[in-house]
Amino acid sequence: MGFATTKVRGAIAAALAIAGTAIFVWFGNGLNPLWPCLWFATFPVLLYALRSSWWSTALVALTSMLLGCLNMYPYLHHVLGAPVMVWVELYAVVAVVFAAAVLLFRALVFRGAVWSALIALPAAWVSIEYVRNLTGPHGTGGSIAYSQLRFLPFLQLASITGPWGMSFVLLLLAPALAIAVHLWTTERQRALRIVGTTVGLIALVLLFGVIRLAQPAGKTLRVGLISSDERPYAGVADEGEPAERLFRAYANQIQALSAQGAQAIVLPEKLAVILSPQREQADTIFQMLADQAGTTIVVGAVYVEKPFTYNEARIYAPHMAVLSYNKQHMLPPFESNLKPGTTLTLLPRADETWGVAICKDMDFTRLLRRYGQAGAGVMLVPAWDFAVDRSWHGHIAVMRGVEDGFSIVRSAKNGYLTVSDSRGRILAERRSDAAPFSMLIADVPVEHRGTPYLLLGDWFPWLAMGLVIFALLRLVQLCSR
Repeated sequence: MGFATTKVRGAIAAALAIAGTAIFVWFGNGLNPLWPCLWFATFPVLLYALRSSWWSTALVALTSMLLGCLNMYPYLHHVLGAPVMVWVELYAVVAVVFAAAVLLFRALVFRGAVWSALIALPAAWVSIEYVRNLTGPHGTGGSIAYSQLRFLPFLQLASITGPWGMSFVLLLLAPALAIAVHLWTTERQRALRIVGTTVGLIALVLLFGVIRLAQPAGKTLRVGLISSDERPYAGVADEGEPAERLFRAYANQIQALSAQGAQAIVLPEKLAVILSPQREQADTIFQMLADQAGTTIVVGAVYVEKPFTYNEARIYAPHMAVLSYNKQHMLPPFESNLKPGTTLTLLPRADETWGVAICKDMDFTRLLRRYGQAGAGVMLVPAWDFAVDRSWHGHIAVMRGVEDGFSIVRSAKNGYLTVSDSRGRILAERRSDAAPFSMLIADVPVEHRGTPYLLLGDWFPWLAMGLVIFALLRLVQLCSR
Protein backbone atom coordinates (compact mmCIF):
# COMPACT_ATOMS: atom_id res chain seq x y z
CA MET A 1 0.00 0.00 0.00
CA GLY A 2 2.79 2.42 0.95
CA PHE A 3 4.69 1.70 -2.26
CA ALA A 4 1.55 2.29 -4.35
CA THR A 5 0.86 5.56 -2.53
CA THR A 6 4.43 6.72 -3.19
CA LYS A 7 4.07 5.93 -6.89
CA VAL A 8 0.79 7.86 -7.08
CA ARG A 9 2.31 10.84 -5.32
CA GLY A 10 5.31 10.71 -7.67
CA ALA A 11 3.04 10.59 -10.70
CA ILE A 12 1.01 13.55 -9.43
CA ALA A 13 4.18 15.54 -8.75
CA ALA A 14 5.49 14.77 -12.24
CA ALA A 15 2.18 15.76 -13.84
CA LEU A 16 2.08 19.04 -11.90
CA ALA A 17 5.68 19.85 -12.86
CA ILE A 18 5.00 19.12 -16.53
CA ALA A 19 1.78 21.14 -16.51
CA GLY A 20 3.31 24.07 -14.65
CA THR A 21 6.33 24.51 -16.91
CA ALA A 22 4.39 23.75 -20.10
CA ILE A 23 1.72 26.35 -19.28
CA PHE A 24 4.27 29.02 -18.41
CA VAL A 25 6.24 28.33 -21.61
CA TRP A 26 3.07 28.24 -23.71
CA PHE A 27 1.88 31.65 -22.54
CA GLY A 28 5.29 33.19 -21.87
CA ASN A 29 6.82 32.57 -25.29
CA GLY A 30 5.51 32.55 -28.85
CA LEU A 31 3.52 34.92 -31.02
CA ASN A 32 1.85 36.93 -28.24
CA PRO A 33 3.88 36.33 -25.08
CA LEU A 34 2.95 37.42 -21.56
CA TRP A 35 6.40 38.56 -20.47
CA PRO A 36 6.22 37.74 -16.71
CA CYS A 37 5.54 34.04 -17.37
CA LEU A 38 9.01 33.01 -18.56
CA TRP A 39 10.68 34.33 -15.42
CA PHE A 40 9.08 31.44 -13.51
CA ALA A 41 8.59 28.92 -16.31
CA THR A 42 11.32 26.43 -15.38
CA PHE A 43 10.69 26.54 -11.61
CA PRO A 44 8.21 23.59 -11.45
CA VAL A 45 10.59 21.25 -13.30
CA LEU A 46 13.66 22.40 -11.36
CA LEU A 47 11.91 21.90 -8.05
CA TYR A 48 10.75 18.47 -9.17
CA ALA A 49 14.33 17.62 -10.22
CA LEU A 50 15.55 18.14 -6.65
CA ARG A 51 12.97 15.70 -5.28
CA SER A 52 13.04 12.92 -7.87
CA SER A 53 15.26 10.44 -9.70
CA TRP A 54 17.41 11.47 -12.62
CA TRP A 55 15.46 9.47 -15.20
CA SER A 56 12.07 10.85 -14.17
CA THR A 57 13.60 14.35 -14.12
CA ALA A 58 14.83 13.92 -17.69
CA LEU A 59 11.42 12.67 -18.85
CA VAL A 60 9.52 15.46 -17.09
CA ALA A 61 11.85 18.18 -18.41
CA LEU A 62 11.70 16.85 -21.97
CA THR A 63 7.91 16.47 -21.96
CA SER A 64 7.18 19.85 -20.39
CA MET A 65 9.29 21.75 -22.91
CA LEU A 66 7.85 19.89 -25.91
CA LEU A 67 4.29 20.57 -24.72
CA GLY A 68 5.02 24.23 -24.04
CA CYS A 69 6.55 24.69 -27.49
CA LEU A 70 3.49 23.23 -29.20
CA ASN A 71 2.10 26.77 -29.22
CA MET A 72 4.29 27.44 -32.27
CA TYR A 73 3.12 24.39 -34.24
CA PRO A 74 0.07 26.04 -35.92
CA TYR A 75 2.21 28.97 -37.03
CA LEU A 76 5.01 26.84 -38.45
CA HIS A 77 2.78 24.24 -40.10
CA HIS A 78 -0.40 26.05 -41.13
CA VAL A 79 0.95 29.57 -41.76
CA LEU A 80 4.50 28.96 -43.00
CA GLY A 81 3.65 25.57 -44.50
CA ALA A 82 6.56 23.82 -42.79
CA PRO A 83 6.32 20.00 -42.53
CA VAL A 84 5.69 18.47 -39.11
CA MET A 85 9.31 17.31 -39.00
CA VAL A 86 10.52 20.93 -39.08
CA TRP A 87 8.77 21.58 -35.77
CA VAL A 88 10.16 18.32 -34.39
CA GLU A 89 13.70 19.18 -35.47
CA LEU A 90 13.51 22.69 -34.03
CA TYR A 91 11.94 21.94 -30.68
CA ALA A 92 13.26 18.43 -30.04
CA VAL A 93 16.72 20.00 -29.86
CA VAL A 94 15.41 22.66 -27.46
CA ALA A 95 13.76 20.02 -25.27
CA VAL A 96 16.83 17.76 -25.18
CA VAL A 97 19.15 20.64 -24.27
CA PHE A 98 16.69 21.75 -21.59
CA ALA A 99 16.52 18.24 -20.12
CA ALA A 100 20.31 17.91 -20.15
CA ALA A 101 20.72 21.30 -18.48
CA VAL A 102 18.19 20.38 -15.79
CA LEU A 103 20.10 17.15 -15.09
CA LEU A 104 23.33 19.13 -14.82
CA PHE A 105 21.60 21.52 -12.40
CA ARG A 106 20.34 18.60 -10.32
CA ALA A 107 23.72 16.85 -10.15
CA LEU A 108 25.53 20.01 -9.07
CA VAL A 109 23.01 20.87 -6.36
CA PHE A 110 23.17 17.36 -4.89
CA ARG A 111 26.96 17.66 -4.73
CA GLY A 112 26.84 21.02 -2.98
CA ALA A 113 27.99 23.17 -5.92
CA VAL A 114 24.95 25.43 -5.79
CA TRP A 115 26.59 28.46 -7.44
CA SER A 116 27.64 26.36 -10.42
CA ALA A 117 24.14 24.89 -10.50
CA LEU A 118 22.63 28.38 -10.56
CA ILE A 119 24.25 29.28 -13.88
CA ALA A 120 24.11 25.84 -15.54
CA LEU A 121 20.67 26.12 -17.15
CA PRO A 122 20.92 29.78 -18.28
CA ALA A 123 24.40 29.22 -19.74
CA ALA A 124 23.39 26.06 -21.60
CA TRP A 125 20.28 27.73 -23.02
CA VAL A 126 22.18 30.78 -24.26
CA SER A 127 24.81 28.52 -25.82
CA ILE A 128 22.26 26.62 -27.89
CA GLU A 129 20.47 29.84 -28.88
CA TYR A 130 23.72 31.26 -30.18
CA VAL A 131 24.73 28.13 -32.07
CA ARG A 132 21.32 28.06 -33.78
CA ASN A 133 21.71 31.74 -34.61
CA LEU A 134 25.01 31.00 -36.38
CA THR A 135 23.95 27.83 -38.17
CA GLY A 136 20.23 28.25 -38.95
CA PRO A 137 18.37 30.39 -41.51
CA HIS A 138 16.32 32.27 -38.91
CA GLY A 139 19.03 34.05 -36.93
CA THR A 140 17.84 35.14 -33.50
CA GLY A 141 14.21 34.37 -34.35
CA GLY A 142 13.77 31.68 -31.69
CA SER A 143 15.34 33.57 -28.78
CA ILE A 144 13.27 33.77 -25.62
CA ALA A 145 14.64 37.30 -25.14
CA TYR A 146 11.92 38.53 -27.53
CA SER A 147 9.30 37.60 -24.95
CA GLN A 148 10.53 40.62 -22.95
CA LEU A 149 10.16 43.37 -25.57
CA ARG A 150 7.42 45.07 -23.54
CA PHE A 151 9.52 45.01 -20.35
CA LEU A 152 11.45 48.14 -21.32
CA PRO A 153 13.84 48.48 -18.35
CA PHE A 154 14.98 44.87 -18.87
CA LEU A 155 15.17 45.31 -22.66
CA GLN A 156 18.00 47.84 -22.22
CA LEU A 157 20.35 44.98 -21.28
CA ALA A 158 20.47 44.21 -25.02
CA SER A 159 22.56 47.35 -25.49
CA ILE A 160 25.36 45.55 -23.61
CA THR A 161 24.90 41.84 -24.31
CA GLY A 162 22.53 41.57 -27.26
CA PRO A 163 19.61 39.17 -26.76
CA TRP A 164 21.92 36.60 -25.19
CA GLY A 165 22.34 38.33 -21.84
CA MET A 166 18.59 38.83 -21.62
CA SER A 167 17.97 35.10 -22.08
CA PHE A 168 20.55 34.34 -19.39
CA VAL A 169 19.15 36.68 -16.74
CA LEU A 170 15.59 35.65 -17.64
CA LEU A 171 16.42 32.03 -16.79
CA LEU A 172 18.38 32.85 -13.62
CA LEU A 173 15.53 33.50 -11.19
CA ALA A 174 13.85 30.07 -11.31
CA PRO A 175 17.04 28.08 -10.46
CA ALA A 176 17.73 30.47 -7.59
CA LEU A 177 14.24 29.92 -6.17
CA ALA A 178 14.44 26.13 -6.61
CA ILE A 179 17.82 25.99 -4.85
CA ALA A 180 16.50 28.20 -2.03
CA VAL A 181 13.49 25.94 -1.45
CA HIS A 182 15.77 22.90 -1.47
CA LEU A 183 18.19 24.41 1.09
CA TRP A 184 15.68 26.26 3.24
CA THR A 185 15.35 23.77 6.08
CA THR A 186 19.05 22.86 6.31
CA GLU A 187 21.08 25.85 5.06
CA ARG A 188 18.84 28.90 5.31
CA GLN A 189 21.66 31.45 5.15
CA ARG A 190 23.03 29.88 2.00
CA ALA A 191 19.55 29.86 0.46
CA LEU A 192 19.13 33.55 1.24
CA ARG A 193 22.51 34.37 -0.31
CA ILE A 194 21.57 32.57 -3.54
CA VAL A 195 18.24 34.40 -3.84
CA GLY A 196 19.65 37.70 -2.64
CA THR A 197 22.50 37.67 -5.14
CA THR A 198 20.18 36.77 -8.02
CA VAL A 199 17.56 39.37 -7.13
CA GLY A 200 20.33 41.94 -6.63
CA LEU A 201 21.74 41.25 -10.10
CA ILE A 202 18.28 41.58 -11.66
CA ALA A 203 17.74 44.82 -9.73
CA LEU A 204 21.01 46.24 -11.09
CA VAL A 205 19.98 45.32 -14.63
CA LEU A 206 16.63 47.06 -14.17
CA LEU A 207 18.26 50.13 -12.61
CA PHE A 208 20.55 50.41 -15.62
CA GLY A 209 17.47 50.15 -17.84
CA VAL A 210 15.60 52.88 -15.99
CA ILE A 211 18.59 55.22 -16.23
CA ARG A 212 19.03 54.52 -19.94
CA LEU A 213 15.34 55.13 -20.62
CA ALA A 214 15.55 58.51 -18.88
CA GLN A 215 18.17 59.88 -21.28
CA PRO A 216 16.95 62.57 -23.75
CA ALA A 217 16.03 61.56 -27.29
CA GLY A 218 17.80 64.24 -29.36
CA LYS A 219 17.11 65.45 -32.89
CA THR A 220 14.07 63.99 -34.67
CA LEU A 221 13.01 63.16 -38.22
CA ARG A 222 9.42 63.18 -39.49
CA VAL A 223 8.67 59.88 -41.22
CA GLY A 224 5.68 58.47 -43.06
CA LEU A 225 4.65 54.84 -43.57
CA ILE A 226 2.13 53.39 -46.02
CA SER A 227 0.80 49.86 -46.54
CA SER A 228 -2.29 48.13 -47.88
CA ASP A 229 -3.64 44.62 -47.37
CA GLU A 230 -6.61 45.10 -49.71
CA ARG A 231 -6.90 43.84 -53.25
CA PRO A 232 -5.64 44.79 -55.77
CA TYR A 233 -2.82 46.27 -53.65
CA ALA A 234 -2.04 43.15 -51.59
CA GLY A 235 0.39 40.53 -52.84
CA VAL A 236 2.99 41.17 -55.52
CA ALA A 237 1.79 42.99 -58.65
CA ASP A 238 2.91 41.54 -61.96
CA GLU A 239 5.40 43.41 -64.10
CA GLY A 240 4.27 46.02 -66.60
CA GLU A 241 0.87 47.68 -66.38
CA PRO A 242 -0.24 46.04 -63.04
CA ALA A 243 2.96 47.23 -61.37
CA GLU A 244 2.58 50.75 -62.77
CA ARG A 245 -1.05 50.98 -61.57
CA LEU A 246 -0.02 49.92 -58.08
CA PHE A 247 2.92 52.35 -57.99
CA ARG A 248 0.67 55.25 -59.03
CA ALA A 249 -1.89 54.31 -56.36
CA TYR A 250 0.86 54.44 -53.73
CA ALA A 251 2.14 57.69 -55.25
CA ASN A 252 -1.16 59.38 -54.39
CA GLN A 253 -0.74 58.38 -50.74
CA ILE A 254 2.88 59.54 -50.75
CA GLN A 255 1.74 63.00 -51.80
CA ALA A 256 -0.63 63.15 -48.83
CA LEU A 257 2.15 62.28 -46.36
CA SER A 258 4.60 64.66 -48.02
CA ALA A 259 2.08 67.45 -47.52
CA GLN A 260 2.21 66.68 -43.77
CA GLY A 261 5.94 67.21 -43.69
CA ALA A 262 7.24 63.64 -43.98
CA GLN A 263 10.95 63.76 -44.79
CA ALA A 264 11.24 60.00 -45.38
CA ILE A 265 8.46 57.64 -46.48
CA VAL A 266 8.72 53.84 -46.32
CA LEU A 267 6.57 51.45 -48.37
CA PRO A 268 6.36 47.66 -47.84
CA GLU A 269 8.46 44.84 -49.23
CA LYS A 270 7.79 43.26 -52.65
CA LEU A 271 5.10 45.61 -53.93
CA ALA A 272 5.56 44.55 -57.55
CA VAL A 273 7.83 42.85 -60.04
CA ILE A 274 10.17 45.16 -61.98
CA LEU A 275 11.98 43.77 -65.00
CA SER A 276 15.34 45.31 -65.83
CA PRO A 277 14.11 47.01 -69.06
CA GLN A 278 11.18 48.57 -67.14
CA ARG A 279 13.22 49.90 -64.23
CA GLU A 280 13.52 53.44 -65.58
CA GLN A 281 9.75 53.71 -66.00
CA ALA A 282 9.15 52.69 -62.39
CA ASP A 283 11.93 54.96 -61.12
CA THR A 284 10.45 57.97 -62.89
CA ILE A 285 7.22 57.79 -60.85
CA PHE A 286 8.91 57.90 -57.47
CA GLN A 287 11.92 60.06 -58.35
CA MET A 288 9.61 62.80 -59.59
CA LEU A 289 7.71 62.68 -56.29
CA ALA A 290 10.93 62.76 -54.28
CA ASP A 291 12.24 65.77 -56.23
CA GLN A 292 8.97 67.72 -56.00
CA ALA A 293 8.31 67.11 -52.30
CA GLY A 294 11.89 67.00 -51.03
CA THR A 295 11.12 63.59 -49.51
CA THR A 296 13.15 60.39 -49.53
CA ILE A 297 11.03 57.39 -50.58
CA VAL A 298 11.90 53.72 -49.97
CA VAL A 299 10.01 51.23 -52.15
CA GLY A 300 10.17 47.40 -51.91
CA ALA A 301 10.10 45.46 -55.18
CA VAL A 302 11.05 42.16 -56.80
CA TYR A 303 13.71 43.19 -59.28
CA VAL A 304 14.56 40.85 -62.16
CA GLU A 305 17.88 41.24 -63.94
CA LYS A 306 18.39 37.90 -65.64
CA PRO A 307 19.64 35.43 -64.63
CA PHE A 308 19.08 36.77 -61.10
CA THR A 309 16.05 37.93 -59.12
CA TYR A 310 16.42 40.17 -56.07
CA ASN A 311 14.26 41.25 -53.17
CA GLU A 312 15.14 44.90 -53.49
CA ALA A 313 14.50 48.22 -51.83
CA ARG A 314 14.81 51.16 -54.20
CA ILE A 315 15.63 54.49 -52.58
CA TYR A 316 14.62 57.79 -54.16
CA ALA A 317 16.27 60.81 -52.54
CA PRO A 318 15.58 64.34 -53.79
CA HIS A 319 17.78 65.26 -56.78
CA MET A 320 20.06 62.25 -56.32
CA ALA A 321 20.74 59.10 -58.30
CA VAL A 322 18.53 56.15 -57.34
CA LEU A 323 20.06 53.86 -54.74
CA SER A 324 19.17 50.23 -54.07
CA TYR A 325 19.54 47.63 -51.34
CA ASN A 326 19.21 43.87 -51.88
CA LYS A 327 17.87 41.78 -49.01
CA GLN A 328 20.57 39.57 -47.52
CA HIS A 329 18.64 37.03 -45.42
CA MET A 330 15.88 35.14 -47.23
CA LEU A 331 12.91 33.30 -45.74
CA PRO A 332 12.98 29.64 -46.81
CA PRO A 333 11.32 28.21 -48.80
CA PHE A 334 9.44 31.29 -50.03
CA GLU A 335 12.54 33.18 -51.13
CA SER A 336 14.91 30.35 -51.99
CA ASN A 337 14.92 31.47 -55.64
CA LEU A 338 16.21 34.96 -54.82
CA LYS A 339 19.83 36.07 -54.86
CA PRO A 340 20.97 37.58 -51.54
CA GLY A 341 22.70 40.93 -51.43
CA THR A 342 26.04 41.49 -49.71
CA THR A 343 26.43 45.22 -49.10
CA LEU A 344 24.99 47.93 -46.85
CA THR A 345 23.10 50.90 -48.24
CA LEU A 346 23.62 54.14 -46.33
CA LEU A 347 22.11 57.56 -46.99
CA PRO A 348 24.47 60.17 -45.53
CA ARG A 349 22.97 63.51 -44.54
CA ALA A 350 24.64 66.66 -43.20
CA ASP A 351 24.86 65.42 -39.61
CA GLU A 352 23.14 62.03 -39.65
CA THR A 353 23.08 58.70 -41.47
CA TRP A 354 20.12 56.60 -42.56
CA GLY A 355 20.32 52.88 -43.35
CA VAL A 356 18.08 50.50 -45.30
CA ALA A 357 17.31 46.82 -44.65
CA ILE A 358 14.42 44.50 -45.52
CA CYS A 359 12.19 42.45 -43.21
CA LYS A 360 14.03 39.26 -42.21
CA ASP A 361 17.38 41.05 -42.26
CA MET A 362 16.32 42.47 -38.89
CA ASP A 363 16.44 38.98 -37.31
CA PHE A 364 20.25 38.94 -37.60
CA THR A 365 22.48 40.80 -35.17
CA ARG A 366 25.66 40.88 -37.26
CA LEU A 367 24.20 42.68 -40.27
CA LEU A 368 22.51 45.37 -38.19
CA ARG A 369 25.57 45.77 -36.00
CA ARG A 370 27.46 46.73 -39.16
CA TYR A 371 24.88 49.47 -39.73
CA GLY A 372 25.36 50.64 -36.16
CA GLN A 373 29.13 50.72 -36.60
CA ALA A 374 28.60 52.81 -39.75
CA GLY A 375 26.79 55.39 -37.62
CA ALA A 376 23.19 54.81 -38.72
CA GLY A 377 20.72 56.83 -36.65
CA VAL A 378 17.60 55.39 -38.27
CA MET A 379 16.83 52.25 -40.28
CA LEU A 380 14.19 52.38 -43.03
CA VAL A 381 12.73 48.88 -43.40
CA PRO A 382 10.19 47.61 -45.97
CA ALA A 383 8.64 44.36 -44.71
CA TRP A 384 5.96 41.71 -45.20
CA ASP A 385 4.60 39.61 -42.34
CA PHE A 386 1.97 36.86 -42.08
CA ALA A 387 -0.76 38.71 -40.12
CA VAL A 388 -0.78 36.30 -37.14
CA ASP A 389 2.90 37.06 -36.46
CA ARG A 390 2.53 40.83 -36.82
CA SER A 391 3.32 41.34 -33.13
CA TRP A 392 6.05 38.68 -32.76
CA HIS A 393 8.06 38.98 -35.95
CA GLY A 394 7.10 42.58 -36.55
CA HIS A 395 8.65 43.60 -33.24
CA ILE A 396 11.85 41.53 -33.42
CA ALA A 397 13.35 44.50 -35.25
CA VAL A 398 12.84 46.68 -32.17
CA MET A 399 15.67 44.90 -30.33
CA ARG A 400 18.18 45.69 -33.10
CA GLY A 401 17.64 49.37 -32.40
CA VAL A 402 18.40 48.89 -28.70
CA GLU A 403 21.54 46.88 -29.47
CA ASP A 404 22.96 49.20 -32.09
CA GLY A 405 21.75 52.67 -31.17
CA PHE A 406 19.29 53.60 -33.91
CA SER A 407 15.57 54.14 -34.46
CA ILE A 408 13.57 51.88 -36.77
CA VAL A 409 10.85 52.75 -39.30
CA ARG A 410 9.28 49.49 -40.47
CA SER A 411 6.38 49.34 -42.95
CA ALA A 412 4.87 45.89 -43.43
CA LYS A 413 2.11 44.29 -45.43
CA ASN A 414 0.00 41.92 -43.29
CA GLY A 415 1.61 43.45 -40.23
CA TYR A 416 2.21 46.75 -38.50
CA LEU A 417 3.46 50.14 -39.51
CA THR A 418 5.89 50.62 -36.63
CA VAL A 419 8.16 53.44 -35.50
CA SER A 420 10.49 52.68 -32.56
CA ASP A 421 13.47 54.42 -31.01
CA SER A 422 16.90 53.28 -29.79
CA ARG A 423 15.43 52.40 -26.39
CA GLY A 424 12.87 50.01 -27.84
CA ARG A 425 9.92 52.32 -27.22
CA ILE A 426 7.22 52.03 -29.87
CA LEU A 427 6.53 55.67 -30.67
CA ALA A 428 3.72 55.07 -33.15
CA GLU A 429 2.04 52.01 -34.62
CA ARG A 430 -0.89 51.09 -36.84
CA ARG A 431 -2.14 47.86 -38.40
CA SER A 432 -1.65 47.55 -42.13
CA ASP A 433 -5.29 46.49 -42.54
CA ALA A 434 -6.67 49.51 -40.65
CA ALA A 435 -7.69 51.20 -43.93
CA PRO A 436 -7.59 50.52 -47.67
CA PHE A 437 -4.29 52.40 -47.51
CA SER A 438 -3.08 52.43 -43.94
CA MET A 439 -0.86 55.43 -43.25
CA LEU A 440 1.16 56.64 -40.29
CA ILE A 441 3.22 59.75 -39.67
CA ALA A 442 5.52 60.23 -36.67
CA ASP A 443 8.60 62.05 -35.41
CA VAL A 444 11.48 59.70 -34.60
CA PRO A 445 14.93 60.33 -33.08
CA VAL A 446 17.60 60.16 -35.75
CA GLU A 447 20.83 60.63 -33.79
CA HIS A 448 23.04 57.56 -33.56
CA ARG A 449 23.66 56.37 -29.98
CA GLY A 450 26.73 54.24 -29.32
CA THR A 451 26.34 51.09 -27.20
CA PRO A 452 28.70 48.62 -25.53
CA TYR A 453 27.25 45.90 -27.78
CA LEU A 454 28.49 47.78 -30.85
CA LEU A 455 32.02 47.70 -29.44
CA LEU A 456 32.05 44.21 -27.94
CA GLY A 457 29.71 42.25 -30.22
CA ASP A 458 28.63 38.74 -29.23
CA TRP A 459 30.90 38.45 -26.21
CA PHE A 460 28.19 37.14 -23.90
CA PRO A 461 27.35 33.81 -25.60
CA TRP A 462 31.05 32.93 -25.58
CA LEU A 463 31.07 33.65 -21.86
CA ALA A 464 28.00 31.41 -21.53
CA MET A 465 29.76 28.57 -23.34
CA GLY A 466 32.69 28.99 -20.98
CA LEU A 467 30.33 28.78 -18.01
CA VAL A 468 28.85 25.53 -19.34
CA ILE A 469 32.33 24.04 -19.63
CA PHE A 470 33.15 25.28 -16.13
CA ALA A 471 29.97 23.68 -14.71
CA LEU A 472 30.75 20.37 -16.42
CA LEU A 473 34.34 20.36 -15.17
CA ARG A 474 33.11 21.20 -11.69
CA LEU A 475 30.79 18.18 -11.82
CA VAL A 476 33.59 15.90 -13.03
CA GLN A 477 35.81 17.16 -10.21
CA LEU A 478 33.13 16.50 -7.60
CA CYS A 479 32.31 13.06 -8.99
CA SER A 480 35.99 12.03 -8.92
CA ARG A 481 36.39 12.72 -5.22
